[in-house]
Amino acid sequence: MMEAIVKPMGNCDVVEIKGRIDSFTAPLLSDTLSDLTQQNIFKIILDMNEVSYISSAGLRVLIDIQKTCKKFSQGEVILTNIPQRVYETLELAGFLPLFKSFSNVHAAIESFS
Repeated sequence: MMEAIVKPMGNCDVVEIKGRIDSFTAPLLSDTLSDLTQQNIFKIILDMNEVSYISSAGLRVLIDIQKTCKKFSQGEVILTNIPQRVYETLELAGFLPLFKSFSNVHAAIESFS
């Protein structure tokens, strides 16, 4: 089970993700993020505070959306509130250098200013 709640925050959108991002839920997350980019929203903050697990399918979604957002220097995806277990997965996969990350949403929002 996974839930993704989109909250517009001025010059960016915050997506609160709750639950597991696995092969069953990754397509839902991908659809949610694709909906944003189709609306020309390319500055996206993923609040991962309540993510309990991320699989390779979830990692693929993160890379795909980052590539889309960075294309033509339009924006980027920033990760916030990464739980330790998810952080370790991102680190092991070599994904940490590909994303800016902050300990809270407010700092991430300010980085887009």
